[in-house]
Amino acid sequence: MCRIDREMRRKWSLDLMGLKKVACGGEKVKISSASSRSKMKLWMIRALTTILLWTCFVQLTALGETWGPSILKGWPSCFHQESAAGALNVESVPKVPVHVLPPKRVYKNNGYLMVSCNGGLNQMRSAICDMVAIARYLNVTLIVPELDKTSFWNDPSEFRDIFDVDHFITSLRDEVRILKELPPRLKRRVELGMIYIMPPISWSDISYYHNQILPLIKKYKVVHLNRTDSRLANNGQPMDIQKLRCRVNFSALKFTPQIEELGRKVINVLRKNGPYLVLHLRYEMDMLAFSGCTEGCNNVEVEELTRMRYAYPWWKEKVIDSDLKRKDGLCPLTPEETAVTLKALEIDQSIQVYIAAGEIYGGHRRMASLAAAYPNLVRKETLLEHADLKFFQNHSSQMAALDYLVSLESDIFVPTYDGNMAKVVEGHRRYLGYKKTILLDRKFLVELIDQYNSGSLNWNDFSSAVKEAHAERMGNPIKRLTIPDRPKEEDYFYSNPWECLQQPEEDELLSSI
Repeated sequence: MCRIDREMRRKWSLDLMGLKKVACGGEKVKISSASSRSKMKLWMIRALTTILLWTCFVQLTALGETWGPSILKGWPSCFHQESAAGALNVESVPKVPVHVLPPKRVYKNNGYLMVSCNGGLNQMRSAICDMVAIARYLNVTLIVPELDKTSFWNDPSEFRDIFDVDHFITSLRDEVRILKELPPRLKRRVELGMIYIMPPISWSDISYYHNQILPLIKKYKVVHLNRTDSRLANNGQPMDIQKLRCRVNFSALKFTPQIEELGRKVINVLRKNGPYLVLHLRYEMDMLAFSGCTEGCNNVEVEELTRMRYAYPWWKEKVIDSDLKRKDGLCPLTPEETAVTLKALEIDQSIQVYIAAGEIYGGHRRMASLAAAYPNLVRKETLLEHADLKFFQNHSSQMAALDYLVSLESDIFVPTYDGNMAKVVEGHRRYLGYKKTILLDRKFLVELIDQYNSGSLNWNDFSSAVKEAHAERMGNPIKRLTIPDRPKEEDYFYSNPWECLQQPEEDELLSSI
């Protein structure tokens, strides 16, 4: 090929010389035409160079197709063998799958819906799913939700800091149009205060949004819903609405690549050491102050928790009987109660126990019995280097996202309180194939534990009773509990979205309680 290239360059050189001779031999050529000839010569050189480069490229491509799947596998023979030896190995380059976007849904846009989510990560997560379903049903454009920055945690994270915003928008484009911000004209109107702001009514049927919210959107063009937690009813919704809620939760809401990568790193470290259990030990200071649960706390700690509860005016319940609340099963299990429960369930004491929680109130003193029973206690802070977590510090929602990913992949998931993370992870694990999730019956457990601690119940009887009570509380298939006119007491949609799950045989499916 190189010999051919040299022949072509010599031929083109002779042609240029011939052109020059013709030009110089003309008697009527004027001196002023020299500039034109120079430009013509420059143009032809550029054209010939382009042709030469294109010819080389075509021949390289042809040789590459003959010798391998890529021209990077080896250079053509006119290059030195040493250069070919240094070429990249295409087999080491991963193939990127072609991502086909769903077609855009075409509909008449009735207006724009802005939403501000409130609460922690998983409370906001379920609210986002609800708002997407509502926007789809109302045929409006949804603006990427705003996350809560004023809650107890004061996390400044934006949507894009936690979730892959581009994936969120494109993966749902066949259902609803989602924009990162309002169009400029409407944005100016909002900045001038020309917007309707309201909190929707809790546990509302989808018809409420059609009859009450849609007319407001059509009138004002933009409506801002400023509290979105628990605003869509769990039951009685159209099947396509329920399935869309699931699609958003399990597919559209992906964490950012940085969070996903770090989550995989933690999971890989755990997997190298065998199976692991995730314990969502909800025993942080804010939880205890909010709930008023003080079992095992000394007088100084009780006073500190009480002061904290009174310091937050939006925590409306102030005077709380801790003992009564505990006996009603409304308190998170203490670390000591958790340790004896896991032992009674005969959880292998050599298993890794990953603590998915913030700082445990009472520190080492309260964790001592759990650490003695299960010495392989680990946290993300002990599995990762400080440099890995430095960008996530002081961002509680991003730290919670890491725990969420690790919880999904665990061999066993055990929440000690039925908060938002416990519920949403439970539902996600059901979606992934009914992965083992031990749902602790706290009311029953504290009664048994008190009997065991008082000596009125021996260990064997205690352990047998605990195992029997939880035999059907392992995340197995079951329909949600529905209570007409009492939506707050119903089972939460996101803890058991059975409409979206692969159903077992009918005789294996337990009826609702």
